[in-house]
Amino acid sequence: MSEKTRYSDEELQEFKELILEKLAVAQKEYDLLRGTVNNTDGNDIADTSPTFKVLQEGANTLSKEEAGQLAQRQMKFIQHLQNALIRIENKTYGICCETGELIPKERLRAVPHATRSVEAKNQQKKK
Repeated sequence: MSEKTRYSDEELQEFKELILEKLAVAQKEYDLLRGTVNNTDGNDIADTSPTFKVLQEGANTLSKEEAGQLAQRQMKFIQHLQNALIRIENKTYGICCETGELIPKERLRAVPHATRSVEAKNQQKKK
């Protein structure tokens, strides 16, 4: 019997459901971070006494910068998950882009947007 070259439609559906769940959570987190950056929660320094206003403005700026960086990282994660959904539709999901072999299910469950097997990822780090 020949070695399996791709995951079955049932297996791909299982991964699709996992990715859609992670995508929904990631989108919620992204929206929260964006709200922090855009100050949509309405918490500002308008009611703060002048003594603490400067300190509060500095802390708010730092917090917004951190939230902005986290939002960018979260958006990148969302894009990786969306790309994984495209690979599922193309039936190329779970195939290592370096070796052409199937990425183990355990890895895909842990990192559903993975495009490389652990071995290929480790080789990439050594380069």
